[in-house]
Amino acid sequence: MTITQAQSAPLVAVVGATGVQGGSVIKALVESDKPYRIRGFTRDATKPAAEALKKRGVEVVAVNLVVENKEEVYKAFVGADYAFLVTNYWEHMSLEREVSEGKLLIDAVKATGVKGIIWSGLVSIKKISGGKYTSDAFEGKAQVTEYGRAAGVPFVDVQAGAYATNFLKSSFPFVVKEADGTYALPSVAPGTTVMSIIDMEHAYGLYVRWVLEMPVFPDGLNVYTTSWDLSQEDQARQISEGTGKKVVFKQITPEVAAQRLVSLGFPPAAAAGILDTFHFMDEFGYYGGNPSTNADGLARPTRTFAEWAKSADWSKVLV
Repeated sequence: MTITQAQSAPLVAVVGATGVQGGSVIKALVESDKPYRIRGFTRDATKPAAEALKKRGVEVVAVNLVVENKEEVYKAFVGADYAFLVTNYWEHMSLEREVSEGKLLIDAVKATGVKGIIWSGLVSIKKISGGKYTSDAFEGKAQVTEYGRAAGVPFVDVQAGAYATNFLKSSFPFVVKEADGTYALPSVAPGTTVMSIIDMEHAYGLYVRWVLEMPVFPDGLNVYTTSWDLSQEDQARQISEGTGKKVVFKQITPEVAAQRLVSLGFPPAAAAGILDTFHFMDEFGYYGGNPSTNADGLARPTRTFAEWAKSADWSKVLV
C-alpha cells in the first residue's frame, strides 16, 4: 500500500533509509496492510534512491547523524512514535566512533519521547567467549545495546545475520577464482561452521515489521534474524548448483587470511576482528549460542539460499 500522511498513523523514523537495512525496513512497511507514516534519514536527499522514496510517500530528511551535528540530529527525530536505528561500522572501522554515534541516536530518540526503539545490534563476541575472541564490528553494537537497554525507553534489538550480498562483492570477495579457473569459498573456520545468513533486502525488514505489529511493543526482546543457517560447505555447494560454476569450500590458515584482508585495504585490527568472528562462529555460533528467531510469524516466506543464489547477480565475482 501507499504510505499514508494521516496523523492517526504511527510515525516511524528510519535511519539509513537509502541503505541496505533501512531500505529493507521501509520496503517491509510499505508492503503492510497497516498504515504508517515514514520519515527516512539520509545524508543526500537528492540522490536517486532518496527521490524514489519520496515518490512512495516517505518523508525524506537530509541529516548527518554524527556527534558534531548533535542539534540537528535531535531535531530530526521530533514527532516520531518509533525509531529504527542502525550504525555502519564498516564505513569508518572505528569502535569509538560507532559507540558515540549509536549513543547519540538513542539520546536523541529518548529526548523526543518515542514509544519504542528498534536497534540493529550484535552480540558481544568478547563477553561470550570470555575474552578469547573479539571484533570491534560486534563489540561496538553490543555496547550501544547495553546503553539503549538502560535508557528507560522500550527497546528491542533486531540483530542482523551475515549479509547474503557479501558473497557478491568484489571489494571483499567471499568467493575467489583459483588458478585452474574454478572458484573457492575460503575461510579460516572449518567447512562445518554454520553461519546465520540474511537475505537483507527481502527479509530483514520483515522482522522489524513483525516487532512493530505485535499487539504490545515487546520491550527487552532480542531478535536473531536469519534467512538460512547454513554450513560453509553447504554454502559453496548451493552456490555451485545455483550458478553452474564449480565452487568448493577451502579452509585457509589465519596467516593467509590476514594477508588477504590487509591486501584488500582492511586495517590490521579490523582484519583480526573478521578472523576472530569466524573462529567465534565455529566455537559458539553466530549469535553466541542463541537460536535464530523462528520466522514463521513473518508477513511472507523468505527465499531459500538456493533460490537466492540462482537469482543473484554474480557478474563481479564469478568471472
